[in-house]
Amino acid sequence: MNSYRNMAAFMSPSTEQNMGTARLEMSNRIFFRLYQCANMLHKTGSRAVQEEGLTTQQWAIMGALSRPKSASGMAVIELSQYLMVTRQNLSAVLKRMESAGHVVIQPDERDRRSRIIQITPMGREIWENKALPKIRAYYEEALDEFSLGDMTHILHYMIKLLENMKKIDARSGVQDE
Repeated sequence: MNSYRNMAAFMSPSTEQNMGTARLEMSNRIFFRLYQCANMLHKTGSRAVQEEGLTTQQWAIMGALSRPKSASGMAVIELSQYLMVTRQNLSAVLKRMESAGHVVIQPDERDRRSRIIQITPMGREIWENKALPKIRAYYEEALDEFSLGDMTHILHYMIKLLENMKKIDARSGVQDE
């Protein structure tokens, strides 16, 4: 937006209005496509791993917990911040995953009020040997005809958008539960 504001200083009012209208229309298209992509990821991604009894939310959780950095588990608050979801939404999914034997939830030995989530050996087996091959195939199909350069560019712009959205979230002053 700063570059648009800088350019606006040198524009006539009608040119500035046209640029503002074009920017609004393009913004709407971007966010609508992002919304559609999120919905399609949930729909088609869940189908990709449904035989393993997983959803895209569970896929994200298992992916986060299977990282080497998370070998000793993650606190619920840490996992919710990493995934950018509320603790309430995360807790509901974690309960289902615990019932299925994918994760174990234990009190934190350093802070009994906090809970640590770990992937179970059965969860790791499902993740590594059943879900990951299907996820890799899903990625290949979803990113068909994307070059490595295309993928680098889209990742760059998604990170930039995410950082701007984090700033908006921080300014709201609302703490996620």
